[in-house]
Amino acid sequence: MIRVMFLPFAMLLTSLTAAVAKAEEVTTFALDNGMEVVVIEDHRAPVVTHMVWYRVGSADEPVGVSGVAHFLEHLLFKATDTLESGEFSATVAANGGDDNAFTSYDYTAYFQRIAADRLPLMMQMEADRMENIRLTAEDIETERQVIIEERNQRTETSPGALAREQIRAAQYLNHRYGVPIIGWMHEMEALEMEDTLAFYDLYYSPNNAILVVAGDVYPDDVRALAEQYYGVIPAEPDLPERIRSEEPPQRAERRLIYEDGRVSNDYVTRSYLAPERDSGAQEQAAALVYLSEILGGSSFTSVLGTKLTFESDIALFTGAGYDAGSLDDTTFSISVVPAEGVSLADAEAAMDQALAEFMEEGIDPVQLERIRTQLRAAEIYARDDVDGLARRYGAALTQGLTVADVQAWPDILQAVTAEDIMAAAELVFDLNQSVTAYVVASREELTQ
Repeated sequence: MIRVMFLPFAMLLTSLTAAVAKAEEVTTFALDNGMEVVVIEDHRAPVVTHMVWYRVGSADEPVGVSGVAHFLEHLLFKATDTLESGEFSATVAANGGDDNAFTSYDYTAYFQRIAADRLPLMMQMEADRMENIRLTAEDIETERQVIIEERNQRTETSPGALAREQIRAAQYLNHRYGVPIIGWMHEMEALEMEDTLAFYDLYYSPNNAILVVAGDVYPDDVRALAEQYYGVIPAEPDLPERIRSEEPPQRAERRLIYEDGRVSNDYVTRSYLAPERDSGAQEQAAALVYLSEILGGSSFTSVLGTKLTFESDIALFTGAGYDAGSLDDTTFSISVVPAEGVSLADAEAAMDQALAEFMEEGIDPVQLERIRTQLRAAEIYARDDVDGLARRYGAALTQGLTVADVQAWPDILQAVTAEDIMAAAELVFDLNQSVTAYVVASREELTQ
């Protein structure tokens, strides 16, 4: 019976190993004006994803104008010297495609997914709005109200989102990661034309941009088009070095209580400062990916799930999370939603006890190999998603990584050992690097 169970697993491992060996075909080059270009070939369907990534996000904003990066992202769908307001997206849709944009702490990106033969048109329009945005006072007022309403809908109505803002603000005292991407409401309400155009003129330049084209294309054709449309835009000579305010050493644990009557289930969550993926040194981040899966990846087999939900009646839910994609130090988080009748203090104590036992007992080899196989499969499946590949490379390059780093990542993940994971856990689980939050409907419940 045991042989029957393990043979398919071994066969799967072998087939995945063979599949992971073949990396996607990626070509890179740079234009004379400093714009980087990444071409990912996939000729299975006559479609293409065209993306322009700027190495600027909310964490690069000047103090006092939080939200301007996201605000500008919205405004780039207004008029240019050659397109009327809304004409960009209308043209994409009329050609059978779709488009959008997004802002993060470390980047702002714009994309279109469309038939491959429409790529020249996409480049023409995207290059146009890189250089020729035309804003009016009405645009500023109208779109300011749009982003304020977006904050109202996504943040102000969500106690969880508001709590996360307070936790990040407590975690990052000096670094701009402590400021929400969408911005603080009082600063969003004061955003003006001057703030936006100053940000645009400085950062929306070819030498601060990465063009990613993925799909049914050939590198030589992309190069010719990129030189025709983007290569004629002059570089920004005053583009500053990307230097951010550094976080001072955290010397004591931080704690907060967030009270909101809309909280449906009280919970305790803790965030630790953690290293990000660094170019040429991704091993620690890879170990933390495993650690998050081991501790909280599955409600049925994770350490926290097993100890607090199945072996005891402490928790209704447990979780752990780690986002390796970050230009600067990121966070590792754990959380527990206590079962009925269990106080947050008792849930936190049980969480700490489970972590202490994990550090003492170490890693279950069977669980480790299961996660290793799951991660390997996920990396392979990701190669079938051309849009996802374009996003993977664009995000990585705007966060200090290289194409070589991206392609090395699957093998680095597979090389992680139990010793690597335990060393990463030892590094991260330092209360003096943490913020612990109680998120409650009422503080009165804490005294009961």
